[in-house]
Amino acid sequence: MARRNRNRKQVSRDDVRAVGFDFIELLEENNWRTITERDTLKKIYNENFRDRDGVKDPNFSTVLFVLKICKKARVTRTHAFFNEDVRVRPHDQWDRPHRRQQNQATPPLSNGRLPSPSSVQDPDLLSDPGPEGGVRARRKLAKDILRRLNTTDRSVFIADKNGVRVSSELQIEDGKIQFFVDRAELHELKLFVENTGKEAMYFTYYSALHWLQCFTLEDSRRVTRNNPLHLKPGETYEVTLKFISDYIGVNLATLAFEFKEDTLPTTRPFHIVRFIEAVYRSELAAQLGPTEPFRRQRLETNEPMRWNIDEGIPPESSSQNFLKLVVPLDMYHLPSYISDLVEVLKVNRIQRLRIQLQEQKSLLESDLDFLNYNKRFDLLLYLEEDQMRLDIKRYNKKDVSMKKDDQDRRSKLLVLELPGVSENRPSVLRGDHLLLTKSEEVNFSTVTKYKGYVHRVELDQVKLGFSGRLLDGFIDNMKFHVEFTVNRLPIKLQHRAVHMAVQHNLRDVLFPVGSRTVTPVSPPALRLFDQQLEKNHEQKTAVCNIVAGTSKPAPYLVFGPPGTGKTVTIVEAIKQVEKNIPNAYILACAPSNSAADQLCEKLIASRHVDARKIYRLYASSRNPNDIPQVLQDNSNVERGMIIFPCKEDLMSRKILVSTLVTAGRLVSGGFPVDHFSHIFVDEAGHAVEPETIISVAGLLNAETGQLVLAGDPKQLGPILRSPFAIKYGLGLSLLERLMTQNELYQKGTTGYDNRYVTKLLRNYRSHPSILEVPNELFYDGELLACADEISSKQYCYWEHLPKRGFPVIFHGVIGKDDRESNSPSFFNTSEIDIIVDYLKKLLLTQAKKGIAKISPKEIGIIAPYRKQVEKIRQALRITRELKSCTGIEELKVGSVEEFQGQERKVIIVSTVRSSKELFTLDETFNIGFLKNEKRFNVAVTRAKALLIMVGNPIILKTDATWDRFINYCIEKEGYTGYNISNLEGTEEVVERLIALNIHEEITVETEESVVQQYENPAWRHEH
Repeated sequence: MARRNRNRKQVSRDDVRAVGFDFIELLEENNWRTITERDTLKKIYNENFRDRDGVKDPNFSTVLFVLKICKKARVTRTHAFFNEDVRVRPHDQWDRPHRRQQNQATPPLSNGRLPSPSSVQDPDLLSDPGPEGGVRARRKLAKDILRRLNTTDRSVFIADKNGVRVSSELQIEDGKIQFFVDRAELHELKLFVENTGKEAMYFTYYSALHWLQCFTLEDSRRVTRNNPLHLKPGETYEVTLKFISDYIGVNLATLAFEFKEDTLPTTRPFHIVRFIEAVYRSELAAQLGPTEPFRRQRLETNEPMRWNIDEGIPPESSSQNFLKLVVPLDMYHLPSYISDLVEVLKVNRIQRLRIQLQEQKSLLESDLDFLNYNKRFDLLLYLEEDQMRLDIKRYNKKDVSMKKDDQDRRSKLLVLELPGVSENRPSVLRGDHLLLTKSEEVNFSTVTKYKGYVHRVELDQVKLGFSGRLLDGFIDNMKFHVEFTVNRLPIKLQHRAVHMAVQHNLRDVLFPVGSRTVTPVSPPALRLFDQQLEKNHEQKTAVCNIVAGTSKPAPYLVFGPPGTGKTVTIVEAIKQVEKNIPNAYILACAPSNSAADQLCEKLIASRHVDARKIYRLYASSRNPNDIPQVLQDNSNVERGMIIFPCKEDLMSRKILVSTLVTAGRLVSGGFPVDHFSHIFVDEAGHAVEPETIISVAGLLNAETGQLVLAGDPKQLGPILRSPFAIKYGLGLSLLERLMTQNELYQKGTTGYDNRYVTKLLRNYRSHPSILEVPNELFYDGELLACADEISSKQYCYWEHLPKRGFPVIFHGVIGKDDRESNSPSFFNTSEIDIIVDYLKKLLLTQAKKGIAKISPKEIGIIAPYRKQVEKIRQALRITRELKSCTGIEELKVGSVEEFQGQERKVIIVSTVRSSKELFTLDETFNIGFLKNEKRFNVAVTRAKALLIMVGNPIILKTDATWDRFINYCIEKEGYTGYNISNLEGTEEVVERLIALNIHEEITVETEESVVQQYENPAWRHEH
């Protein structure tokens, strides 16, 4: 077995349990299962089992202890009783009926010797396989093959050799035999051992290299090392593999066949390995399977040597700008050395570099401080932009056609179909431009690129304005190559912000050392508008300290774990500042339009502040049709047009609300640095630090102003594409940097210092069972479950819960990481099968037992990879019962990032990953669920009343966070699906699969970012 490194590392509980299961299997093989005396069992263990495969095994007491705590044995001082369900039928070629008398112990012989195998076996059975067969032989063979895999090409093991061929009635590819079944019935696979050579061979042994739950092996001669088969030239021998499973999913078996040229003990055997992949799937899963084999497509980054730009026709402005430009915005062009720097960082080895590159590399490797603040962030932003420019090329299209706009012939617009643009993949806004080249001209020495300005975006098509030069010669269905471009406005604003932060000396805000107040400020005794907050000590403390300015000039942080009312706290603080500080002017921001809209809506809906004092400022690129009706009268939307009022009008508003990027317009408009007394940033953990600083630098006076950041550093941060921007810290939000690197915000022995930070503790969203694990892992167990009982307990008596009263399910399924066509993103159809089944149970059953019928919009499905999201959506469209369900289009399926800040009554999570080989990919590039605590945390804390996790327990349990969650579900009896109770050690199973399964090597040698390849996140459009 795969325990070759045990003597060099501490033995895990899973490893010890695996040894225990092997020992129980040895007892079964020898009809010793009825022995219960501890001394006798210990003697069998030491003399017939321990260290017999050349690997150091733990002592017997340790094995008994682990089996006891795993509830696989009941142990007393004198006896040990192993559970009857542990490996009662060893599935190898010695598998045959046992007519053992139940509950009849076999005593040791009078002289203390162990009973011989023959004395306890039925007389009609063959002699005990002993060290040449059974579990000991399997352990020995597995160890030997795994050891040799370290020094031998794996292809050697799957190759037919010495004239011996192991074939099947099915196709064998890279040593793998795959077959599919669509029902839980016995399926047989014939394997043929054929001697195609000129010399006779001996077929001496065959076995799976691991314990099998769903397979059995049979052959007519019962080949063993004690009973080898003489295989003459031209002879074929048949081995039958039988498969049956009750569980949807993929079942793997690794089979080794052993041969010798003769039967002499000194003759070295040779082996042929075959991998069996039995897939139990539904008709739906078959429909969702790969449409064609995956073929990695390299990103085309070549540009023509020379090109001309033919300027297009921009749309008439849908905005009016009375806010004059006072502070210019430089271009901050991407330096020419960035591509060279990227190559240096990729190599990551000591080498002689140009002085400039060495300086930049050293800058990245240094800690962030106020002296290098702007230069370091400039460099990180350049790295990110360089990757964005490459990633956007994924959407470039070849040989696409356009047609004239039939709806408005006079407009002279051309219509281009762009699937995905409605989901911002990529983001295309009115006023943006695309570059098109005639397909017939792409190989010309000088190319003309026609710039087409976006006039309208309608679902998955855009209407473009081109010059008369293109239109004059245009005919419908002409072929073009299309190039997308990155909108640089947000990037330029971030560059300017970090420079202005230094220019305006924001050191005490960005690197605070404490409050300037000599004597601590006493928070005022406020009467809160929201009476619910009066009952919440933490929320009230935060509001009072913000009004008192206890932290100034340091930012005040509101640490808001999931569902704790972070935004409500910020809204109350804004209202109290406006009421209690006469000369206060407030800027309230968030990274996204949706979060800014929510903030503004709550302020207006409360009616505690005169609505005329509140103003929602939108960017000129914002589609007026997308603006919530409730905000239109309090925003810069007039008669369907975005209007930017003059500076004086904007400064008259007491509360301005905008995105972080749009706040840059206020800086450009020349707002006085001391105009805003308070700047609030909600969801501050979602923004890179330079983006947050857009709303601060040039607008906040470090001496008198107050910055308030609200968010949760334990949840997901901003989405970045450059692995080097991520590595060197651009993904760290200002909120998280302060909480993890500044001692003012560190948790002490008595908790956090409330002068600078308040941690909210009362969760108003989730059932206590849903909250328990994330609370324990990420929030020091301090969160209190305070959700409405009627709402949060709605599914406690759902008939499909494994455990009544526990609304958390982990459904184990052994699936497969599939890919298709040229998309590197992963999907797992076995998990989709399970998800669809749960959706039918949720949506198609009538309300009963106090459970109200749920609507699709109250259900959310989360998956980490873009392709899995697409496949689940496809399943909803093609599953007859679901596609006819009223409101099914409102059921949201998306990534974890798309669900951050949201909640649903029911959340279903598909984890997808079923291959340990891909762990390094996940961990290195921060994708998927494994090795990513923040993504796990966000996923599990979206649910209010029911959480259903679907995943591969063997793979997930190798991650400490997931292991805790799965064990929690097992302890609370919320686990269902694939039976893992009798599995060998998790590490052992996974290591074996890595060592023996032949998989395509996962490579990431492409200019396109891994985030783009596997997750394909939406492109932001908050500008």
